[in-house]
Amino acid sequence: MIPTAEVSNNLNAGALPPVTAARRPVFPFTAIVGQEEMKLALLLNVIDPKIGGVMIMGDRGTGKSTTIRALADLLPEIEVVADDPFNSHPSDPDLMSDEVRDRTLSQTEVKIARKKVQMVDLPLGATEDRVCGTIDIEKALSEGVKAFEPGLLAKANRGILYVDEVNLLDDHLVDVLLDSAASGWNTVEREGISIRHPAKFILIGSGNPEEGELRPQLLDRFGMHAEIRTVKDPNLRVEIVEQRSSFDQNPPEFLSKYQREQDEMQQKLVEAQERLKSVTIDRDLRVKISQVCAELDVDGLRGDLVTNRAAKALTALEGRAEVTVDDIRRVMTLCLRHRLRKDPLESIDSGYKVTKVFDRVFGLETTEG
Repeated sequence: MIPTAEVSNNLNAGALPPVTAARRPVFPFTAIVGQEEMKLALLLNVIDPKIGGVMIMGDRGTGKSTTIRALADLLPEIEVVADDPFNSHPSDPDLMSDEVRDRTLSQTEVKIARKKVQMVDLPLGATEDRVCGTIDIEKALSEGVKAFEPGLLAKANRGILYVDEVNLLDDHLVDVLLDSAASGWNTVEREGISIRHPAKFILIGSGNPEEGELRPQLLDRFGMHAEIRTVKDPNLRVEIVEQRSSFDQNPPEFLSKYQREQDEMQQKLVEAQERLKSVTIDRDLRVKISQVCAELDVDGLRGDLVTNRAAKALTALEGRAEVTVDDIRRVMTLCLRHRLRKDPLESIDSGYKVTKVFDRVFGLETTEG
């Protein structure tokens, strides 16, 4: 999701641009207090988008939207083909639209621009046409061209697609989003005309469990599931309120205070994504991950795959090359808790079951005297 080579020079010079009047200030990611589980899940998906996105469930007013916007703002600018509605990559064929690929194959010069990583908000009332895009049949028939009006999936390519209250979204639309997120492509077909474009994005859903859960079949397709709760510690609550008040009163001053931390975190993410290719995980640890999944009766192999990927991403984030038991422990609940629910009426396990089986399989059980 973050192209490493193309941003390294910018990072050395301080890649995060200063706040200007034209740019709406965004609360800095590194200033967010608490909600460590949510922040970790988001960072790991940035390092390895193949993890498959995050479902964030928690109380209202706990900073879900603020954190996700802060994450998008933290990411470095990316190179795109100028005037391309799909944010096509100038050199990676997997991230190009068919038109841009044809132009590069014919060695036609393409203009390159730089832009911030897009964060696309999907509104609850969105139709499938608004999400996927539409084909102008009349223009296609009369002029013989594939007239396509891009939708939100096109805008989200190489960025973040955020769906608040995803548990209230129509199941069919959730299916469409998950299919695109998994395949990396969006295909629109109408009256025998078919158009496709790249749609590789980090899918982030959020919701309040009081308003209902997603069906287990849909929930399973989110890579990770983070739970957030309202902070109970009075001192921490005061700190959060003070942070927000300081930002609202003078955004430029508040942002300048966190500029160095933001730059360091951005650099850390870019280096982690580059390091990810060389991270290894011992076969014995992989067998134990699968043993935990089997003992928890997790359907399919998504749980195994996501846990392996998340553990590697965490190892890369912390600047190491080999996954440890502790890395697996820190990500396993995030990767498995939402895959244990067989009955739609059941509530999602907070992590107790996963931790209990993990400790037994990895030999970390403590004996009580």
